[in-house]
Amino acid sequence: MNAQYLSIATEAGSLSAIVHPASATTGVVIIVGGPQYRVGSHRQFVKLSRMLAAHNIPSLRLDSSGMGDSSAEKQAFYQQDGDINAAIDAFFQHCPQLTQVVLWGLCDAASAILIKLNQPDKRIGGVVLLNPWVRQQHSHAQTMLKHYYLKRLLSRQFWQKMLGGGVAVRRSISEIMQTLRQRRARHDTQTQTPVANAQNYVGLMLQGWQQFSAKVLLITSGNDLTAQEFLDLCAADAKWKKQKDSADHLHIDQANHTFSSAQWRGEVEAATLNLLRQLDAAD
Repeated sequence: MNAQYLSIATEAGSLSAIVHPASATTGVVIIVGGPQYRVGSHRQFVKLSRMLAAHNIPSLRLDSSGMGDSSAEKQAFYQQDGDINAAIDAFFQHCPQLTQVVLWGLCDAASAILIKLNQPDKRIGGVVLLNPWVRQQHSHAQTMLKHYYLKRLLSRQFWQKMLGGGVAVRRSISEIMQTLRQRRARHDTQTQTPVANAQNYVGLMLQGWQQFSAKVLLITSGNDLTAQEFLDLCAADAKWKKQKDSADHLHIDQANHTFSSAQWRGEVEAATLNLLRQLDAAD
């Protein structure tokens, strides 16, 4: 069946979505992070929906408030609960055979999904989280030191360029010193405030995950600082590690942030399809 446009009315305006109807009783709601809309980088979300439809699985691709064709003011990813609830409601109305949905999100959309899980919803049978966004000033500084600057300092090519005048020495040293100060600032304030931004979104992500008892598929990229920050958080924090270890985890070592090659996209699609089959088998 062909994809269909769907307008979802909300108190603040209307959300635009594309539904790919099919007869399976488990569907997929693709939550889109920003700045992005329902097509996705390199048409990732379109291709995912078409693959699911080929396996008789319905899906809904959503433009969040203020993105793509959706009206209303754009909301931060940690304020997307209303959009997600409206999308689930509309999906069940449009595909009445549905008994459950899987929420699927990349980057800050994955973060939004975890925050949404603080509101229990029996219709959510599983979630797929790709490279969740947990960036905070101190965590980003630590990741840059460990996975970027250290590699540069150990690179022969870097030193050849520096000694040959090809690298702005002052700028490079200034960047490293600024990163060190950001990392130190986190340790100086750690005893006074929790490790969170002003909205405490990272803590809410963890809290939502801890409350969720259904299936979780975590997919991370090996060539992506966003994924590395998330994995570093899980390695450093026992509570985050417990949640990561409880999930099905696929790590694609060479993949970039958006899984832009056909091979990486295929691995993501296969893992998503496998999760859906597990849910159907358990029904």
